[in-house]
Amino acid sequence: MIVNMMVFFFNGFSTGAGVVIANSFGARNLKALHKAIETTMAATFVLSILFTLAGVAAVRPMLRFMATPEDVFGEATTYLRIYIGGISGLLIYNMGSGILRAVGDTMRPLYFLVLTSVLNILLDLLFVLGFHCGIEGVAWATVISQLISALLILALLTRSNDIYRLTWHDLRIDRAILGSIFAIGLPAGIQSVITAFSNVFVQSYINFFGSSCMAGWSCYNKLDQFVMLPMQSMAMAATTFVSQNIGAGKAQRANQGTVITVSMAVGVTAVIVTLLCLFAAPAVGLFSPDESVIAYGVLFIRANCFFLLCNCVNHVLAGALRGRGDSRGPMIIMLLSFVGIRQIYLFVVTRLIANTPLLVGFGYPVGWTTCCIIEVTYFFLRWRRPARR
Repeated sequence: MIVNMMVFFFNGFSTGAGVVIANSFGARNLKALHKAIETTMAATFVLSILFTLAGVAAVRPMLRFMATPEDVFGEATTYLRIYIGGISGLLIYNMGSGILRAVGDTMRPLYFLVLTSVLNILLDLLFVLGFHCGIEGVAWATVISQLISALLILALLTRSNDIYRLTWHDLRIDRAILGSIFAIGLPAGIQSVITAFSNVFVQSYINFFGSSCMAGWSCYNKLDQFVMLPMQSMAMAATTFVSQNIGAGKAQRANQGTVITVSMAVGVTAVIVTLLCLFAAPAVGLFSPDESVIAYGVLFIRANCFFLLCNCVNHVLAGALRGRGDSRGPMIIMLLSFVGIRQIYLFVVTRLIANTPLLVGFGYPVGWTTCCIIEVTYFFLRWRRPARR
């Protein structure tokens, strides 16, 4: 949750940059495209330094705030300090790959990600089994692989002969472009950070039930994040597609692409969650052999997984709205649903009905479903009809 708050905020900035770059690319405004890329990378380097310093300083206070059990507090502190100390590699890679996606190049970031993911696994085995470094080895394996991915993406942008080439001597921040990026990216980043911070409270509710429940919830969250990857990827694709088409003056095509993307996300996710529900116990068993941990993980999966279909709609429509330059609408809707409604639900349920792991875990679907209803209504009322002109 702590890492997510940092990464999600930065991803909001990346979203804003992607929209501005994709819009310039769609309009074939090469001068604006060049300025947007140089501004984006210059700001990325500055923000990476700030995030690293602030993140390392906040590790222990945040772990205390989350009521982290003492039997894991020391290792959690060690892992997070190393991970956040090297988080610049992740942030630079995410921004560089965002630039490439904004101009339609999705394959090469994928190749780099596959390469460094395999490297991460090999380094895990080397540091943990070979050098017996424990949790520190796991953290260093991640940091090193992320740094390599950042260097690869920077080398690609620097050596490219395409219109999105990164020119180091032009690296400076254009205030007007940075303002446009933040106008779109800041609401997305704030929404993500506050949602992640809200989930810290959810985690504290879970921690009340002890280490086994905490571990089961952690396993569920890992699998949940895996299920969400396709819908998040399609949401990013929707942002780029819509932004490019709006820049090119093709609003109707942007609408058609949005509907198709929602359908694809729902279809793919439906298959994944069905398989996950059927094989919940073996899936959780990949992370822990403990029977009590597996039982908790299976409980959370089977109660929540099919509600992720609502989240497909949430993420894709939010991506499409941001591609149109509307970032405040999704921010307000998601904060209301993922934070306000979810926290009200948890407070009422745990104090007035029953404080059980199942009811606490069900706070996620309550937020997802509420968001889906509101966001679909908002999209059709605000954007569907004007886009047909």
